[in-house]
Amino acid sequence: MRYLLLIYSDESVLASMNEAESQADMAKWWEYDSAIKAAGAATAGEALQPTTTATSVRDDGGKPIVTDGPFAETKEQLGGYYVLDVENLDAAIEWAHKCPAAQYGTVELRPIQEFDQG
Repeated sequence: MRYLLLIYSDESVLASMNEAESQADMAKWWEYDSAIKAAGAATAGEALQPTTTATSVRDDGGKPIVTDGPFAETKEQLGGYYVLDVENLDAAIEWAHKCPAAQYGTVELRPIQEFDQG
């Protein structure tokens, strides 16, 4: 079953880390990334640039409305994702719990909608 593992955290907490803290945090991420890929549980995954680099686009009667920044102000920001391909929700929960962000943010699991294009 496929799930999108969404990684949310407070960007200001990460930005306030000193160099040693940042390197220690990244080491956890590299270890997790290697483990999830070696297990064949993730088919894709990427980290996202900070929300200050985001651009939001909406439609206004056929014309785009473009604004800088994310769609909504939130306590935690989407920082990255993995596409999981695992046996069931329990396996997805195990990987979500192992994710370093689970210690200081939120990891959301969403089943991927499969469409029959029959």
